[in-house]
Amino acid sequence: MVLVAVYVDDVIITGTDLVEIQNLKTFLHETFKIKDLGRLHYFLGLEVLYKEDGILISQRKFTLDLLKEYNCSHFTPFSSPLDPLIKLRAKEGSLLSDPAYYRKLIGKLNFLTNTRLNIAYGVQHLSQFMHAPREPHLQAAFQMLRYLKQDPTLDIFMSNTDDYTVRAFCDSDWASCPDSRKSVTGYVVLLGNSPVSWKSKKQETISLSSAEAEYRSLRKSSMVIFAQAL
Repeated sequence: MVLVAVYVDDVIITGTDLVEIQNLKTFLHETFKIKDLGRLHYFLGLEVLYKEDGILISQRKFTLDLLKEYNCSHFTPFSSPLDPLIKLRAKEGSLLSDPAYYRKLIGKLNFLTNTRLNIAYGVQHLSQFMHAPREPHLQAAFQMLRYLKQDPTLDIFMSNTDDYTVRAFCDSDWASCPDSRKSVTGYVVLLGNSPVSWKSKKQETISLSSAEAEYRSLRKSSMVIFAQAL
């Protein structure tokens, strides 16, 4: 098996057969004149560090550049990505004069969820206000930046063990949206001890009880496991 991931002119090649991988690289070089950079260390903002028992994947440089871009390097860090005492609403606070500023920031925070599971809930929450962002929403986004400052090098570990057990953990936050009264589903799927899929998303319909919200969360995570098994 040989797997090829392509983004514009950047290519990752991996697989189980080193001979076939070399044959493919030779073919690509003869056709397109590629440059072989060797072992993967950096790809689209993702940094890879190799260990004996697996690899560490982080977005350290992207995080540090983000903090610098939004002038957060000199701020003291926060211990929580969002203030648990504040309920953000869609129509509370003054509208931002430049909504594109907020949308760009949330877009970059969303990219960080590729390795930062701990901000997935906060990012989906702030993404709800992209159409008409207001001052409280921007302040909450800056709190998340200051939370990232606490440990910009945080990474995820992908183990190289032969444990292929698939496990999933899910939860729901019943009626947490003050505007729609919809619940939020959160799940993480593990292959062995390695996280392979995670997400936080508002449920499509209103749950009439916390038990119903939990069942919807369980159903969503089960569908993800089934899709990955296929």
